[in-house]
Amino acid sequence: MAETKLKVHTPGWVADFRAFIMRGNVVDMAVGVIIGAAFTAIVNSLVKDVFNPFLGLLIGGIDFSNLFVTLKGPVEPTLAEAQKAGSVTINYGVFLNAVIQFLIVAMVIFWVVRLLSKMHTTKDDAPAAPPPPTKSEILLQDIRDLLVKQQTHG
Repeated sequence: MAETKLKVHTPGWVADFRAFIMRGNVVDMAVGVIIGAAFTAIVNSLVKDVFNPFLGLLIGGIDFSNLFVTLKGPVEPTLAEAQKAGSVTINYGVFLNAVIQFLIVAMVIFWVVRLLSKMHTTKDDAPAAPPPPTKSEILLQDIRDLLVKQQTHG
């Protein structure tokens, strides 16, 4: 008995999608997003665990994450307690943390890009010398020079 293969029709857009996903820039972007997420975790820890305690000490031990204003509901000493009690709050300390985190990320990216660009273009990099003229170019220069010479002496 002969085997019959069942052929499944694949829509044309599937091949297009597969080609799109496998493009180099899409894969590079996906890798960048993954590395960016890991980098974000590092920066979050840097802000939360290193910079905020230091800044809090400088301004009198204030924990930025607990800086908030209660608009409605019971006034509580911490943001977590206010949220648990159902209070409506403006969490400007959390916003301040986000601004500090953004500035740190921007500074780190600035220094990384600056370092990479300095590594890419070193002082030893000299501009490439132009290629030597072809035989045709040399012949045309010789003809030009002869014509100029005939006009000046003729």
